[in-house]
Amino acid sequence: MPRLTDRPIADLVHHQTPVVASPRGTVQAACRAMKENRVGCVLVVDRGRLCGIFTGRDAVALLAEGADSASLRLAGVMTRNPMTLAPGATALQALRCMQDGGFRHVPIVDGDKVVGVVSRGDFRAMEHARLDEETGLWERL
Repeated sequence: MPRLTDRPIADLVHHQTPVVASPRGTVQAACRAMKENRVGCVLVVDRGRLCGIFTGRDAVALLAEGADSASLRLAGVMTRNPMTLAPGATALQALRCMQDGGFRHVPIVDGDKVVGVVSRGDFRAMEHARLDEETGLWERL
């Protein structure tokens, strides 16, 4: 069995439909989409191409400053041209990317097509599943 860190991140995103928004969308709409989908970010896509990312951390910072989320457009507050990885990247590469960049989410892009997003939480879930599997093996011995 391959180690957790050697697994391709495509394993994490193959059933995923990422939450996306237009750069013309509002912060309020993006926050609503994050809440409804129980995710920590929205990928900002224009004409089918990733152009930015907006996260829960971004939303908290804006609201703390008193921003009007109903009228504020994502284009003005998103992180432009975020760091991305290809589906063939390993989990370890994704974790290093997040650690080095100081962020929690990395969009996964295949050519120009957005195929998903990985977060630190995804790796916790993978590790828990692996521990459950190993525990099951020990119990059968």
